Amino acid sequence: MADKQNPKPPRHLKAPTRRWWKSVVDGYALEPHHVRLLTLAAEAWDRCQQSREALQQYGLTYMDRFEQPRSRPEVAIERDSRIAFARLVRELALDVVDPPEPSRIPQLVGSVTRN
Repeated sequence: MADKQNPKPPRHLKAPTRRWWKSVVDGYALEPHHVRLLTLAAEAWDRCQQSREALQQYGLTYMDRFEQPRSRPEVAIERDSRIAFARLVRELALDVVDPPEPSRIPQLVGSVTRN
């Protein structure tokens, strides 16, 4: 069983996603709530990929009972999963190395006023 310092990736994730999950856990100091966010991000990624595979197989649309083209449900699932993944990764701030320098307005040296 994994300890708190080195948790194991969830078994329900696809193999490439498990490897990504493990690389993040090994590369960052994560609190338990961060690990949960990471797991949600990994699940969103897998769901996005699953929807993409279905769309490749069945296409983007289907004909409804009135013979009108409709978007397949997987289109919305892929979109929602993609957005969820991006937001969760942003929430984890995995790409932040150093905080940015505080910006300040340059000081003017000797201002001149005209009458």
